[in-house]
Amino acid sequence: MDHTSVERLWTHLHWLTVLAEQGSFTAAAERLHVSKAAMSQRMAELEKAAGVPLVRRTTRSMVLTEAGARLVAQTRSSYEAIARSFTDTRDSAGEPAGSIRLTAPVALARQRLVPALTEFLQRYPDIQVELVMSDRIASLGAEGFDLAVRHCASAPDTHVAWQLCTTESVLVASRDYLGRRGAPEDPQALRAHACLHYPRGRDEVVWSMERGKAGSREHERISVAVSGPLAANNSEALRDAACAGLGIALIPDFTAEAMLRSGELARVLPAWRASGTFADRIFALRPYAPRVPRAVEVLVSFLRERLHGGFVGTEPGRPG
Repeated sequence: MDHTSVERLWTHLHWLTVLAEQGSFTAAAERLHVSKAAMSQRMAELEKAAGVPLVRRTTRSMVLTEAGARLVAQTRSSYEAIARSFTDTRDSAGEPAGSIRLTAPVALARQRLVPALTEFLQRYPDIQVELVMSDRIASLGAEGFDLAVRHCASAPDTHVAWQLCTTESVLVASRDYLGRRGAPEDPQALRAHACLHYPRGRDEVVWSMERGKAGSREHERISVAVSGPLAANNSEALRDAACAGLGIALIPDFTAEAMLRSGELARVLPAWRASGTFADRIFALRPYAPRVPRAVEVLVSFLRERLHGGFVGTEPGRPG
């Protein structure tokens, strides 16, 4: 095959690398914004030109043949270098521009990221953001995400990570509930209350509470088995149930923030801090790469500026 013929297949080769990364014709077509039929046709044309099967298809799966895997391994780095070169050229041309595919947990995204992104996109009109809200932990590279905002205790070593802010878990209840049932005076009293909790896949629900400086004589840690009428894997659902007077909820501060400010919720056991249920830091993560696109850099800087200092409205205060 002459050089000109190979040049006509450059797009085909790139699509093959995307197919290998995504693992299915449907996912690869979605990533490339083309039809599944177009994807299949390009692969058939590439196999005909190569003279050997590159993809082994079944009704339920797709795997590369040995020849296909070898071809992807030999060409992937070239396409990654082309993408980096183009990004460098575009970024040096003026204002930050480009598309960012971002994933974040549902409650955090709704409460804090969406308002921040509105201001960010007004400031940088040449940047487009696709926000995927999901509590499922996505594989950033395999699913084509440029950035993830995650609520976690520590960042994985395999990713570039920026800490955006710290966060805490808070116990909250409506004033109506506290008026009917009374406010617990210590963590052990939670056993007698309706506790709204985030399920963690175990039969017994245990909340751990601490006060005092860790390592000091005054430090106390108490673990309490609690129960209640509602378990939900979304902190906004727990917050709304607490606002309706159903019980005491343990939720992240960013979910409780607005309701604490408005007085719809009050802190419970404000002298104690909850540990172990939710992580205490929020990170921005991206797959490791020698260079971070400028659009991603300015978004991370913007989020660090907006979230710096954590979340307000959660200062300790006695329920009224």
